Amino acid sequence: MDFDDDRVDTSQLEDQRGGRGAGGKIALGGGGAGVIGVVIYLLVTLLGGGDGTSSPAGGTGGGGTEAGASAAADLAARCNASGAIDQYDDCFVLKVFNEVNEVWTGYFQQQGQTYTRPTLVYFEQAVSTGCGQASSEVGPFYCPNGQRVYIDLGFLRQLQDQFGAQGRYAQAYIVAHEVGHHIQTLTGTEERLREAQQADPSQENALSVQLELQADCYAGVWSTLANKAGNVTIGPSDLDEALNAAEAVGDDRIEQKAGVDVNPETWTHGSAEQRRTAFQTGSSGATLESCGTVPH
Repeated sequence: MDFDDDRVDTSQLEDQRGGRGAGGKIALGGGGAGVIGVVIYLLVTLLGGGDGTSSPAGGTGGGGTEAGASAAADLAARCNASGAIDQYDDCFVLKVFNEVNEVWTGYFQQQGQTYTRPTLVYFEQAVSTGCGQASSEVGPFYCPNGQRVYIDLGFLRQLQDQFGAQGRYAQAYIVAHEVGHHIQTLTGTEERLREAQQADPSQENALSVQLELQADCYAGVWSTLANKAGNVTIGPSDLDEALNAAEAVGDDRIEQKAGVDVNPETWTHGSAEQRRTAFQTGSSGATLESCGTVPH
């Protein structure tokens, strides 16, 4: 996976990490020390429309305005240095976020529409959002109130070790999926689905699966559009990483790792096969329309 340039735009980032230190290189190999129960439980909300309200947590890190401005300047300098994208995970994920938004901006313009870019928020352990308090254990998530994507980079590294979602493009898939939820907010899909859930609570999980699979599909659309536009050069091995990541966070895989019975009625994100198929559908169709209408 290669980018068309090395520029990293930090203006789309809110860095709320307590120490705001350099993010280390993403660990790409090896297994972890085993899956802890709390991660198994909370991974059900991973990569998803979780609004951050399910896990009450403490406040965020972060300093005052002057300290924040200084940290932002330091991050911008570090991420735009030669080799930084390959060396630091915070620079890499932010670069992917830049490219995802650039591609969707162009796509919406071609449709005669305006794409409002979301904000990426880095945090550690806990964060206060427009959707409520959340801890890093919920995984990456998008909050429509404020239109922000929240990521704890330490949790992503843990995810790679424990669930096999390894490789640089696996990280890109995660980012593209979360921005997919932003598109659902812009198009009104998220609001329609929440209304449908309120109208028929018995279908809450089934409707949630529809929302998540569409976001997976949008991630696939982005992969093809980015490759065609030259923003990102994506090879077969990169796509394999994305597909493996989609499968790794399937609800059935999570239940199997937790040692509980696989029960489709409890799913909120879809099975490994469903998530893989959704990404492939988007990658092949390369349009939002190819991902269907939600709810359906």
